[in-house]
Amino acid sequence: MEQRLARQIKALQIYAIILTIALLILAALYCHQTFGTPHFNQIDVGRINMVEADGQLRMVISNQKLQHPGRMDGKDFAPRDRSAGMIFFNDDGDECGGLVFDGNKKESGMVYSFDQYKNDQIMQLQYQQDSPRLRSYGLKMWDEQDNFPLGPIMRANDSLSRLHDTAALTAYFRKLRSEGYGLPERLFLGKTKEKNVGLFLRDSKGHVRLRIGIDSLDHVIFQSLDEKGNAVPLNPTP
Repeated sequence: MEQRLARQIKALQIYAIILTIALLILAALYCHQTFGTPHFNQIDVGRINMVEADGQLRMVISNQKLQHPGRMDGKDFAPRDRSAGMIFFNDDGDECGGLVFDGNKKESGMVYSFDQYKNDQIMQLQYQQDSPRLRSYGLKMWDEQDNFPLGPIMRANDSLSRLHDTAALTAYFRKLRSEGYGLPERLFLGKTKEKNVGLFLRDSKGHVRLRIGIDSLDHVIFQSLDEKGNAVPLNPTP
């Protein structure tokens, strides 16, 4: 009698478990069909990490306090102040550009950057205002050399910064510049702080060599310059 009762109780327990699982599945299917993808009219959040199925980071949308410091060669850079916005990461997990913005009564700006692979920015859409009357905005381009990858440079910078040795940090970057690191801006298309609007091209040494545009007095600018800044004919005769 007791064994029969025990078997009946066990059967009821198994039945209850199966019934519970079935009800949960039905409830999940009902919710999915009824509500579909969750929808929010408003959400307040400090940071959102967009990741692949394997957890690899592809984009960060963040406020200023929680902004990602950047990553190269599988390692995050040391914490640093960065503006709010979006930071993008490529298939290797390296930072490859972003859109950041900031502003207050004294200064403001917005930058949309495109980074060279394993290196720093090579193109930007940029707005910069240093005072109510001093501002510039437009498209900028740089050259970056493959023999100066960003990862080792940033790791050395982080290490020297932790030592609080300003002289050593200055000497390190002076040595890099002597070897060809930090090539200057090559192109600017937009409006300068001097209120000139146009196209401004520089040579590999950073000297302005061509100006095409209109200045603040509505005078046409059409200048070819030598390395010393002297005007030269656009089509010099042999």
